[in-house]
Amino acid sequence: MVVFFWTRGLRTLQNAAQRSCKRVHYCTAVQAGKKSVNGVELCYQQTGAGDHALLLMPGALGSGVTDFGPQLKGLDKKRFTVVAFDPRGYGSSRPPIRDFPSDFFHRDAQDGLQLMQVLGFSRFSLLGWSDGGITALIAAALSPANVRKLVVWGSNAYVSQEDIAIYNSVRDVSRWSERMRSPMEVMYGAEYFRNTWSAWVDGISQFTHNPQGSICLELLPQISCPTLVVHGQKDPMVPSVHPQVLLQHIPNARCTDAQLHRFYGGLCHTPHPLLNTEGIQES
Repeated sequence: MVVFFWTRGLRTLQNAAQRSCKRVHYCTAVQAGKKSVNGVELCYQQTGAGDHALLLMPGALGSGVTDFGPQLKGLDKKRFTVVAFDPRGYGSSRPPIRDFPSDFFHRDAQDGLQLMQVLGFSRFSLLGWSDGGITALIAAALSPANVRKLVVWGSNAYVSQEDIAIYNSVRDVSRWSERMRSPMEVMYGAEYFRNTWSAWVDGISQFTHNPQGSICLELLPQISCPTLVVHGQKDPMVPSVHPQVLLQHIPNARCTDAQLHRFYGGLCHTPHPLLNTEGIQES
């Protein structure tokens, strides 16, 4: 697994997460609300009062609370203003029922960018995991003037036949462990969860019809902000070739601009690597 750092700004994020385990911040309240964005009501959570605004972008069927609870609680509230949102059709941003047209990642990216504008943030950093990482890549490419820095983990810019085989192997949620399935069924109900997850597998599979299976490969060279790519050594959903491709195509994720880091041990497909104080090791 590979992690690529920009030298200063992202160490701030890492150190803030680490320090949060050792101190109590002056403000820990997380406010929740809804805003009308691009024709839908998007649920969001917001905390902190720092000058550096962050938007947290969750993975497939995820929400701000389920995917980013530790970040909402742990990031430095004096340094950062943290916003997490539920993409349309996920979490508490329902209705609408979630669907997966060919532009669903672009749609989520536009929703996230517009939400930050509605909340009054013109410049902010993006942290996205899994599908949210793909969304963040697209958002950073589409709106470089608004995005300060970018962190993505467990994400990919294209799909291969190997990837599709992995997704289909977990299509049947009845075969998931109780630990993985139960929180989703509590949030969505068994039927909505089952149907939406199966629709997600079909939705992500449609990108195999694009040249090189591209989700957003052609947009990566347009990302101009400093970028950190994180990947778990044991991630079963996203093979390790994907972070290498991101490194090759994103201009500011070069080895000359960044240091190589590794996550070892049990880190798999998880939304919480930035709060693992021992997982980031400089080389």
